[in-house]
Amino acid sequence: MRGTSRSLPRLDCAVPADALPRWAGARRGVRRIWREGHNIARRTAFSPIPSCESTPPSPAPARPPILQVPDAKTSQPFRHEALLYEGLDQLVERTVPLIREALEAEQPVAFAMLAAKNDAVREELGDDAGAVRFFDMAELGRNPARIIPALHSFTAEQAPPGRRPVGIGEPIWSGRSSHELVECQLHEALINVAFAPEDPYQIVCAYDVAALDPAIVHEARCTHPHVIDNGADPVSREYRGALDVASPFDIALPRPAARPAVLSFDYDTLGDVRELVLRHAERVGLGPTRTDNLVIAAHELAANSVRHGGGNGILRVWQEEDLLVCEVKDRGHITDPLVGRRLPSMEEAGGLGLWIVNQVCDLVQIRSSATTGTVVRLLMRLDGRPVVSA
Repeated sequence: MRGTSRSLPRLDCAVPADALPRWAGARRGVRRIWREGHNIARRTAFSPIPSCESTPPSPAPARPPILQVPDAKTSQPFRHEALLYEGLDQLVERTVPLIREALEAEQPVAFAMLAAKNDAVREELGDDAGAVRFFDMAELGRNPARIIPALHSFTAEQAPPGRRPVGIGEPIWSGRSSHELVECQLHEALINVAFAPEDPYQIVCAYDVAALDPAIVHEARCTHPHVIDNGADPVSREYRGALDVASPFDIALPRPAARPAVLSFDYDTLGDVRELVLRHAERVGLGPTRTDNLVIAAHELAANSVRHGGGNGILRVWQEEDLLVCEVKDRGHITDPLVGRRLPSMEEAGGLGLWIVNQVCDLVQIRSSATTGTVVRLLMRLDGRPVVSA
């Protein structure tokens, strides 16, 4: 495929001179993601793109499982709680005492909700608000896969030894799209895997029962070992434990809403992957920076398919209402439920690709099984803004 409006360098060979400025900027952006880790870790060196080497790849070892699932509803240092409330006034009424209690115990507190709710809690706290780290969940949680790394980062940066950090947030609100809702619920289940029972961390996830569908509230009870609701028994009788994360990538994805462009690729045609994504991103007006992000992400997925998914794969691209969707399918099988949610060390052989993908895309959907292989979808909003509801 040729004829794209911008020069697109091959990542596995020398970069053409006329493409150097643009590609250098894209590489600097990925270096920033690696170095800063979206505030998750600080790095002083970078293992740069490309993900594929200049020689054909050799088979990679299978990705090992890492699960240690908390089954028992026992009291542990780690607590994952759903806080149920009705409306803004009750949210403030129920969260401010939790925050002040933590501050009195000299525990670091992070608070992440939409801007209006952050402002209401900040106003009620008064002078105490200065001791709380506030985050805009519309940005932090645009892709829910970024939240767990942010929690780990907050612990590393703000919690001295012996102090139990408290994170209060609202990953699900009434303005979430159906795609986002599924990934948010998966995120809630994975929190129970991302932290060990002995980790001294309290995570409180708020749910506005007046604004959310009852099925969403029920699911919150199923993914949280504890529920804060009108002083009732905090132990959730609906908590599913290991059942929630036994097969985290089995949730079916909907069929494409439009007829997609389809490309089969292998090591020798990775450049065609980038060209197809670039052409569609420019056609829908995604914008230069977000276009570069999507091209980088699609390349990383395709390179992973070549390395880990049998040497080849299939790319599909389509527009779905206000979204541009890129999908990469291969024969590989992902067994790590936290893939892309942990910044890999420089010593690890893989994992950086899906980390980068989660940082630069608005939403990432991963589905994988031993029988059907792996499908990863990248979703980018055409207007570049997160969906927010009052």
